[in-house]
Parts: sequence; structure tokens; C-alpha cells
Amino acid sequence: MAEKEPRSSGGSDGSELGTTAREMRAAEPYISAVWKLVGGAVVGVLGGYWLDKWLGTTPWLLVALSLVGISVGFYGFLRAMTRLGKRK
Repeated sequence: MAEKEPRSSGGSDGSELGTTAREMRAAEPYISAVWKLVGGAVVGVLGGYWLDKWLGTTPWLLVALSLVGISVGFYGFLRAMTRLGKRK
């Protein structure tokens, strides 16, 4: 009975990472930039909603903190994209 040879987990070029892992590693800066954009907006909206409920100032803090969150998200997104542009 012949024994099977262990399969290599790496790609055909002998590296340790497979094709999918290499693609995910290449996409990581872009995914991170999008999460900064979305995260800033979500934190602003949720924070404004929570403070409005707590302080009874509906809808002013929701509007104000949403705008701040969206602005911070865009700033983080643009900063990450600028860094990527300088790296290449």
C-alpha cells in the first residue's frame, strides 16, 4: 500500500501563502480604507442618536454628530488612499 505524499499548503511558486491569501493581503489596505469611511459615519449616527435620546434634544445631536462622523470618515478614507498612492 503506497502512502500519500503530504500536500503543500503553499502556492505553485513555493511560497507559504495560497492564492486567496495573497489576494486578500493585497486588498487589505483598500478594505481598511472603506471600513474607516463606514465606521466614522456609523459611530457618528449612533452616538448622535444615543445622545439625543439621553438628553432629549431630538434631532439636533443626531444631525450634528452624523455630519462630524461622515467628515471624520472621509478624512480617514482620503488619508489612507493618499498613503497608498505614495507607496506605489
